[in-house]
Amino acid sequence: MPIALRNMNGTDIAILTGPGKQIIDAKSALDLAITVKYETGAAKIAIDKEAITDEFFILSSGLAGEILQKFVNYQIQAAIYGDFSRYTSKPLRDFIRESNRSGQFFFVPTQEDAISALLRCQ
Repeated sequence: MPIALRNMNGTDIAILTGPGKQIIDAKSALDLAITVKYETGAAKIAIDKEAITDEFFILSSGLAGEILQKFVNYQIQAAIYGDFSRYTSKPLRDFIRESNRSGQFFFVPTQEDAISALLRCQ
């Protein structure tokens, strides 16, 4: 799982890069959290939406909650970036809105927005 590390204003941010779905279940999310935390030392990660299985965005699957709980357990703040406009589910839209308010997880349109959101939260 290719991870780029950027230091912005003294804050390390891991950026999940590379093609394909890399987060396909809770175990792969846990592997990512461990890798980010212990191999890079970063506590913030920007993730391209395309790297996450589509099942994540079906809230009834429970996968989003499982994955975000893994990040909470490892004290990782995450920003998922990409185009979310195709998702019309009201519960998912509410989840995205509440996540963006929480300061722990963000859903934003671009990688730059992801980095900015992660830099704003402490």
